[in-house]
Amino acid sequence: MRLSNKLKEFSKRIIIFCREVSDISFTNSAEIRNFDTKTMSQRGFYRSRGGRNRSRNARAWHDTPEMASGSTESTEDRSQFRNRPPRGLRGREIGIHYRNLSLRKRGVDLARSDGSRERGERWPNRRQAEEEQLRKKLTVTLDQRRAERISAMLAETEGQTVAAGFKYHEIGESEFKRRFLQNLEGNLKGRSPPFEPMVQDIELDDSLKLDLKRKQMDFRYIKMKQDRAKLPAADKRAEVVDAVRENQVVVISGETGCGKTTQVPQFILDDAIERGQGSLCRIICTQPRRISAVSIAQRVAEERSEKLGKSVGYQIRLECALPRQQGCILYCTTGILLQFLQSDPNLKLTTHIVIDEIHEQDILSDFILTIVKDLLPRRPDLKVILMSATLNAESFSKYYHNCPMIHIPGFTHPVTVYHLEDVLKFTDFKIEGKANKRPIWTNYTRDGKERKVANMKYEEMMGPFLRHLKSKGYPEHVIQSLSLPESEEMNMELITALIRYICQSQPEGAILVFLPGWDQISKLHKMVTESSFFSKSNFLVLPLHSQMPTINQKEIFLRPPTGVRKIIIATNIAETSITIDDVVYVIDSGKIKMKNYNVEDNLQTLLPEWVSFANAKQRRGRAGRVRPGVCYHLFSQRREMELANYPIPEMLRSRLDEVILQVKILQLGKVKPFLAKVMQPPNPIAVENALQLLNVLNALDEDENLTPLGFHLAQLPMDPQLGKMILMASLFRCLDPVLSIAASLSFKDPFNLPLGCEKKVDKQKFELSRGQKSDHLVLSEAVRLWEQADATGDGGRFCWTNFLSSSILVMIRRMKGQLAEHLMRMKFVDSTDPKDPNLNINSKNYALIKAVVCAGLYPNIAVLTKVRREKKVLRTATERRVALHPKSVNNFPETFESVLFVYHLKLKSAMVYLHDTSMVFPMPLLFFGSSLRQLRQEQTLVTMDQFEFRCSQQTADLIMELRRRLDSLLEYKITHPHTTDWNSNLAEKSLIQAIVELISTEDKTPYCVSDFEDDSD
Repeated sequence: MRLSNKLKEFSKRIIIFCREVSDISFTNSAEIRNFDTKTMSQRGFYRSRGGRNRSRNARAWHDTPEMASGSTESTEDRSQFRNRPPRGLRGREIGIHYRNLSLRKRGVDLARSDGSRERGERWPNRRQAEEEQLRKKLTVTLDQRRAERISAMLAETEGQTVAAGFKYHEIGESEFKRRFLQNLEGNLKGRSPPFEPMVQDIELDDSLKLDLKRKQMDFRYIKMKQDRAKLPAADKRAEVVDAVRENQVVVISGETGCGKTTQVPQFILDDAIERGQGSLCRIICTQPRRISAVSIAQRVAEERSEKLGKSVGYQIRLECALPRQQGCILYCTTGILLQFLQSDPNLKLTTHIVIDEIHEQDILSDFILTIVKDLLPRRPDLKVILMSATLNAESFSKYYHNCPMIHIPGFTHPVTVYHLEDVLKFTDFKIEGKANKRPIWTNYTRDGKERKVANMKYEEMMGPFLRHLKSKGYPEHVIQSLSLPESEEMNMELITALIRYICQSQPEGAILVFLPGWDQISKLHKMVTESSFFSKSNFLVLPLHSQMPTINQKEIFLRPPTGVRKIIIATNIAETSITIDDVVYVIDSGKIKMKNYNVEDNLQTLLPEWVSFANAKQRRGRAGRVRPGVCYHLFSQRREMELANYPIPEMLRSRLDEVILQVKILQLGKVKPFLAKVMQPPNPIAVENALQLLNVLNALDEDENLTPLGFHLAQLPMDPQLGKMILMASLFRCLDPVLSIAASLSFKDPFNLPLGCEKKVDKQKFELSRGQKSDHLVLSEAVRLWEQADATGDGGRFCWTNFLSSSILVMIRRMKGQLAEHLMRMKFVDSTDPKDPNLNINSKNYALIKAVVCAGLYPNIAVLTKVRREKKVLRTATERRVALHPKSVNNFPETFESVLFVYHLKLKSAMVYLHDTSMVFPMPLLFFGSSLRQLRQEQTLVTMDQFEFRCSQQTADLIMELRRRLDSLLEYKITHPHTTDWNSNLAEKSLIQAIVELISTEDKTPYCVSDFEDDSD
């Protein structure tokens, strides 16, 4: 719906004044040099829409001493440009301007006694008059459109400024207010109801006991029970049951294949049913991965001769098969258990919690361990079973006050272990050195000297070992290959040669290959499937990744026909929980992709790293399940001696903003004392960084309490910045594309990158960008066009043409539906259909979509400092030099209409890269960034965080007033969740449309940044 004529005229005029905001600079001069875009436009760094330069001297700005030293222009330089005519003058008026300028220099007073001016000065007078009229229109238009929903936002008298902010006690009575104030006023202990034991259902107990007796006469159940009796866990049944009955916490450690994950929950359930207490038994068993929860639940249901949904079920994100309410086992991901704690903080309907794979110490598992430890005193009937690998079980027992431990020995056939030196010998593969190529472990080095030091350390480490190999009679090509640092790089040709060697010389049996990530999996899968040796009739090649759809993941458990060898290419997802019975050969690349967090630089890194000894042992244990197996480690025995014993806990290498929101929504008290109780507490600097980010997002207040916005964000299953993005999208009615963006960023990039097709993929992404210079819009366009094609049955061809993964797109579509359900439950939308027309009135407005993305991702802002063909250099508030990720569509344009970019992630690999960027204009920052401050100096400044915007006093007043009104509206919408009726004339609708009009108009500005250079380091 279009604006009224008056409001539309108002929006058009506002943009004239707001375009005076042409000077942008970082205020933190110690870190970042002032960046004066107005001077750039005057000296040739901006180009008109027609392409004509305003100045030919494109390098003059950098040649001045003031710029070279990091300061702004001198007074003399500025005065040179103040004499130019104001914007808007045309033809004869420009001549009059210069005439009047000449008269002033000669001392002639152009002002008349009646206050009027000469003809050439009529435009500034007209501008002032129009500005005053617009100021009145702003007040009158908004005040006269008063409605009951936002009456508290508008002043009682005409012209009075709306004060931003609402006291929480002034929030209208609603379910939201009740829940929010309950969270604000108490903590988990304070609001938890008194302990009430579960009520026994005698009739159900008899029914469950009778059903178990009937099963014991079923042929399938008997056969499954015989198979279960062969597992090592069967011998420990009585010991496990007695320990759980007599202790509140028990740690059970076991080798791979001992059966602890499938058998221990069944021991507990069957014991309760046999004792006539089945109705008092409800077991939740957590798994760190989706595929583990599903596959284990299916296996346990088969062992109980049932279908899923009776005594056994599972629940993961977007998928579930729930069991009965009592006398049951529920396998779920750790995140699902956190959701249960939000609605039921005492878990009063749960009797046993089994936390599996705790030795991995992922961030959610450590979080759950701490919460459960605090919960136990309030739930004396609750039993907790911690299941771990054998390597560090003692540390978990100590954390739970030296609780008892039970060890279950593993049951595997002997596994023969080979290392890299043996693999090179078997395959006759020769590794060649690569000149001028940086070794993989020296990604952080920046010059030849550091690389030389790294190479010397490698030679020092390997020297004695190579002499030892030579004495053992290893071939010369093995010694030569291992002497090169490149021998420790990921080598797909070597892995392919090893697979071929196994297939040619070793007995039948499935092969399991461990690789760091999806890129390596895709590359190896392509190399193997395209090789003539690996024909489809004789080989079944299956990738395995946690982000694959569940239906695809299930294929790995199926046994192929006789004569067909199964080859599984997986990440560390296959290390634990998943048991593939027919695996005989394991190829361990020795690498795992780990996300780390540098707290000092507040910077995330994502690099393949060496596995720990615990990881290597787990991978080795995957072989030998059905007969003697073989494990090939693609690292030398000498490197194995350098491996860390255990992986670093995820909480020590991750951002903590999501964790902190969970701490607050669960009312666990102050963040720092709670996190100090974690088994291995995170760095206090990491906690402080996360608190600062949540303050910037307005998710926490100065007292570390959840704000209304933070309360909403904590309930969304995603990063708080992405959560804020979709809330803004619901308000500005561009929901579907923003949901596509948020789902893609929180899940997986839907684009494939086939080997050799990189340029074709870049071309397709550039076409999808529609010239908007936005990776985020590429994602939304890809999803939108695929959904259209899929609706007509043409989705597969569309994915093939555009190098997209249909499985990832299906998951993104399902996530969008789930997020829409969350928004409807929170009352921000009135439909669960992301494509509802009423929720997508502005979904074709690219400028608004980018502004909403900016609203969510702020303060992730970077400034472009260098454009030289394919090389773009940017700066952030903390880094002097960062680069766009090579996959970004913004690597292609050579001109940009703005120097501001919003980004999703900043990761350090070979260098610091910005992932998923969009070019934005100043207006989104002014409306959706942090609080504005107005300073009056020689030039009026509107400041926010590290940015300064220079403009006229009148422009600054208008911006500040409009921002205050928008802040008031946003705060009201957050504290009074409801959908805007766009068929009415509500003031909130008019205000939102005014903002949309301003953002859209600014996006059509006729200036662009041309080829310029910053020679600073």
